[in-house]
Amino acid sequence: MADDAEKPSRDYRETVFLPETPFPMRAGLPQKEPEILARWAELDLYNALRADRQAKNAPLFVLHDGPPYANGAIHIGHALQKTLKDFVVRSRFALGYDVDYVPGWDCHGLPIEWKIEEELRSQGRRKDEVSKAEFREKCRAYAAKWIDVQRDGFKRLGVVGDWENRYATMDYGSEAAIVAEFHKFVVSNQLYRGSKPVMWSPVERTALADAEVEYHDHVSPTIWVKFPVVQGSDATQNASVVIWTTTPWTIPANRAISYSDQIAYGVYEVEAMEAGLAFEPWAKASDRLIVADKLAADVAAAAKIAAWRRIETVDCQGMVCAHPLAGLDPYYGFAVPMLEGDHVTDDAGTGFVHTAPGHGADDYLVWLAHGHREIPETVDPDGAYYPHVALFAGLKVLETEGKKVGKFGPANGAVMEKLIEAGGLLARGRLEHSYPHSWRSKAPVIFRNTPQWFIRMDSPIETQVHGGKTLRETALAAIAATAFHPEAGRNRIRAMVESRPDWLISRQRAWGAPLAMFVDKETNQPLVDAQVNARIVELIAAEGADAWFTRPVSDFLGEHDPERFEKVEDILDVWFDSGSTHAFTLEGRANTRWPADLYLEGSDQHRGWFQSSLLESSGTRGRAPYDAVLTHGFTMDENGEKMSKSKGNTIDPQTVIKDSGAEIIRLWAAMVDYSDDQRIGKTILATTSDAYRKLRNTVRYMLGALAGFDEAERVAHADLPPLERFILHRLQELDVQVRAAYEAYLFQDVARPIVEFCQTELSSLFFDIRRDALYCDQPGSLRRRAARTVMDEVFMRLTAWLSPLIPFTMEEAWTTRFPEGGSNCLRVFPDTPAAWADPAEAERWAKIQQVTSVVTGALEVERREKRMGAALEAAPRVWLADASLAAALEGLDAAEVFRTSQATLSQGEGPAGAFRLAEVPGVAVEPLKAEGRKCARSWRILPEVGSDPRYPDLSLRDAEAVAAWDAARV
Repeated sequence: MADDAEKPSRDYRETVFLPETPFPMRAGLPQKEPEILARWAELDLYNALRADRQAKNAPLFVLHDGPPYANGAIHIGHALQKTLKDFVVRSRFALGYDVDYVPGWDCHGLPIEWKIEEELRSQGRRKDEVSKAEFREKCRAYAAKWIDVQRDGFKRLGVVGDWENRYATMDYGSEAAIVAEFHKFVVSNQLYRGSKPVMWSPVERTALADAEVEYHDHVSPTIWVKFPVVQGSDATQNASVVIWTTTPWTIPANRAISYSDQIAYGVYEVEAMEAGLAFEPWAKASDRLIVADKLAADVAAAAKIAAWRRIETVDCQGMVCAHPLAGLDPYYGFAVPMLEGDHVTDDAGTGFVHTAPGHGADDYLVWLAHGHREIPETVDPDGAYYPHVALFAGLKVLETEGKKVGKFGPANGAVMEKLIEAGGLLARGRLEHSYPHSWRSKAPVIFRNTPQWFIRMDSPIETQVHGGKTLRETALAAIAATAFHPEAGRNRIRAMVESRPDWLISRQRAWGAPLAMFVDKETNQPLVDAQVNARIVELIAAEGADAWFTRPVSDFLGEHDPERFEKVEDILDVWFDSGSTHAFTLEGRANTRWPADLYLEGSDQHRGWFQSSLLESSGTRGRAPYDAVLTHGFTMDENGEKMSKSKGNTIDPQTVIKDSGAEIIRLWAAMVDYSDDQRIGKTILATTSDAYRKLRNTVRYMLGALAGFDEAERVAHADLPPLERFILHRLQELDVQVRAAYEAYLFQDVARPIVEFCQTELSSLFFDIRRDALYCDQPGSLRRRAARTVMDEVFMRLTAWLSPLIPFTMEEAWTTRFPEGGSNCLRVFPDTPAAWADPAEAERWAKIQQVTSVVTGALEVERREKRMGAALEAAPRVWLADASLAAALEGLDAAEVFRTSQATLSQGEGPAGAFRLAEVPGVAVEPLKAEGRKCARSWRILPEVGSDPRYPDLSLRDAEAVAAWDAARV
């Protein structure tokens, strides 16, 4: 530390105790992390952790893994979710728990089917030309490939778990367990086959559940259609009821019109049409139209009616209309009754609801409520009108092939043309609105009547665990008994369960676990036979679900007559698969338990995995399979926009890992508020990298300063100086905070306080003040030993507290200091004595920091005006009018606290020209220059420099230190 300008008589650098450590400033994480992963693999870290905790009879904690879909490389959402799970696993181990975490995968379903269909098409083969067994085998191989890819990606992030015993819904044992869970619903009479409209994807040719549907803006044609009244009051003679719809293609399926007895309706006679129109309007003078009074003006505007008059109020009860296409074909010659329904409003449209019971849930319910049972079938599985539908047979509602796949077909236009021809169209337009789409294909879906299998939500379940409660009641009670992080998740899932319809569980596809049951053709009821079910499960466990599709029915039915029973070949909703994972992952395995302590997924899983698991378990076991649920938001770009490849705003975790290391992703995940939507991008990652560098430099400085530290140096707490006691106080505070935050899964409340502690109390206060003592004091000085004692305590805690969040760096730091000390990951959080708590010392240093801020401000002005250089050139006189501030500095070396060579404390307000800060009243500083010579070793300017003739260019402290160093060297 010698100053060349003063030409010291000797080079004293070798006598200064500078920090020494092989821990590099540049992390080199992309190269270092794989080395650490290899070390953990050799150690078999996860099993080593479990063995250690079990040997200590640690309490068990179970995190059940929500299965990602085995289709493609991991994305940033995967990275966030798996990292959060790893925070939970590692922090619970560090808190002293034995943690069961088995990673898993969801493997069945449409996306994989499509990939295989695309592969077949590229080979010039059609799906129907391939056996179901071959098709399923291709799906299985595809999923297996991506399981391997994703597993490697998750491991690279540092995620620990029982990877060797991972689960997958396509494993034979898993498929058998899923079918066994399905049989429980059959046996308990919760299953039924119903013909009702369900959301149907013509593109995918299957029914969809609510959780498989998402809503996007879509522009639909809108039409106002006249239904002539054939039975009603005198005022309704020659009048027409007007309906409004955004689905013209459903008009051929119309069987009724719904109205509300809470809405006022009137007959309106057209008197004049708008003049100067460029087209011939479909309404004519003297037309009589029936609409809701509240909406009459809107209807007139749509139909270009300039003037009309209200003739009479209409009572819709008992009215009957004719279908608007009846004049074109006898097929439509049926009566169209008026049905009262509480789903009808006068918020928009005409106040009447066109009712097609085969194409809408409300339509279906109101139709049944009025005693009608026959549900017309209008559209086939491919989205085309059946051959029996007059005028429109074969026309596509939705295109399922070619370049226009997923687009609406010619059906809408054809229906409108026929309505015009029949004189039934009053007006038309276009409307942008939210429309349901398949979340897999992104194509629009339609409501379509089709026989499907459902689980009842509102029928009493007569089992011991249910006691006659319905599935909905059981699930709602389970929600009330579950802890939610954040709490808002409770209301979200409860609202969904309260309003959800019966659970549609059948799908008309090939790749999945089957609804492995037989239906009695005479009674139309499922066969309930324990021996048959046992044979089904046994064969699937041995051969996989393929057995259900390839073996003859006699292998399952035993003595039952195969001619009497229908074999169901639908597959189960994939949400039923994933909702059953608790049954084969938590039950029947050693060293775990059911239910899980925690389920953790994105907030969209309130309608997905959280809910399907809740319903499956509530239906079979009478409660949820979890005690707590944690949800995180979506990952957005830096502008808060959804990521998409087309926008070019995606962040690829593999790229971040390659460039900066997995630790940067982990620290980002630790510092965001995961309960809300998170943002990530180049700027945010750069900020995270900067925070990482500061943490790393803090650890590196401690490693260097602690070189050679041993227990003989340790200073008892009672003998520590005030600064060291304050740092231990902060450690005690942080210990309480860190443990509580980890227990509550509040990782941000671990990372941010620790980062702040490192930057403020450690780097800017403790290290800065004690740097001179660490470098220049004799090794045996109390001040130096005390500083190293406290640094050791800080190091032992930081490396443990941060290990769940940035385990690579903490492992590197630990093994740098203790090469033979085993893995840092095996440690539990060290106990922190309650006796370290010292609020009085904390209060003292808060006041000292106030005074120091004024001194620092005064010296900054001197440097800016070039009147002074480094702080060691200063000897500030600090005036203290506040007695409490003066008391805080009592007994301390003020120059050491202010990081100056000299300092003087004086009582009083100080001279008028002294430096002051408005926010720190009672403190004034005169920024005087230090007097004396500059020590060639410590660079402090002191009058005593040169007093020791042995070392004429050193202060007395430094002279003694060098003398001791020289003597030890001899």
